Amino acid sequence: SQEIEDKMTGRYQKTTDHVRVSVESDYLDEQSTPEDGHYVWAYHITIDNLGEEPVRLLNRYWHITDALGRIHEVRGAGVVGEQPVLAPGESYEYTSGTPLGTSSGIMRGSYEMETGHGKRLEVEIPAFSLDMPQTNPRLN
Repeated sequence: SQEIEDKMTGRYQKTTDHVRVSVESDYLDEQSTPEDGHYVWAYHITIDNLGEEPVRLLNRYWHITDALGRIHEVRGAGVVGEQPVLAPGESYEYTSGTPLGTSSGIMRGSYEMETGHGKRLEVEIPAFSLDMPQTNPRLN
């Protein structure tokens, strides 16, 4: 089943108003310094316009919670410096990253988008977990 496969591959998907958002996250070992309480993840997002009119991504909102329950909110125009327009059937992909002060956390958010007719949409970004890769327990 697709849902089980998504859980195993670490992909998260949600569709709102004919716009599908897919997320995959990766722990960046080379950029993280756990001894300093600095953990970094990359997340790769694919936005698919499944509708019949163009949509433009105007703004982003992120709600990031670390393992201690501390919340960091991020709001801003566009993504990676762009406000892409997706024609019907088009996709847009980008990769960004986030640091955390703990070894795990959860991100969720939304995009404010606008249709070709000027209608505003709030497109949900599915909640996804930020986890360090499992370390294998050593047996004595």
